[in-house]
Amino acid sequence: MKLVVGLGNPGRKYQASRHNSGFWWVERLAEICGVPLRAEARFHGSTARLAPPLAHVWLLLPQTFMNNSGRAVGALASFYRIAPEEILVVHDELDLPPGAARLKKGGGAGGHNGVSDIAAHLGAKDFWRLRIGIGHPGVRDQVIDYVLCPPRVEERKAIDESIERSIELWPLLVESNMEAAMHKLHTKGSSA
Repeated sequence: MKLVVGLGNPGRKYQASRHNSGFWWVERLAEICGVPLRAEARFHGSTARLAPPLAHVWLLLPQTFMNNSGRAVGALASFYRIAPEEILVVHDELDLPPGAARLKKGGGAGGHNGVSDIAAHLGAKDFWRLRIGIGHPGVRDQVIDYVLCPPRVEERKAIDESIERSIELWPLLVESNMEAAMHKLHTKGSSA
């Protein structure tokens, strides 16, 4: 693993929205590792570098808005010659309930515009995804408003718990021991 990307929308207006759960994950990892995220114009986002003994990994929060996330990911990955399979994208997932988290490699975007844009910029779909469950409003027409609003208190608590539980897997993720990470995440304290 050489690049971990948290998806979300920049700015105070969206900071607490469900769509920013990928931001929350990377911000929490940066906090645990004691590294500050700083604006980096050439990569269209905020970045941090985890150096040994922590890892040789870049953290990235695109500041391009969700639908253009690939611009930031593509710029950093191209500059440092990072292959798609060395990238982990952390994002919100409507099809999982709050409290659930799932790890997978490749596949379709499932309607997630940020994931679609990253695949388009990388020219590949075989990057890793850590999907943080936010639940679904139940009606397709309400999805946009739902993801751009803050979760209810109990939902945020469940989302935060899934973030903490999946961050515990960081030693496995950084070593690219993805099978072990998936097994541990998908069987331990999982609600879906």
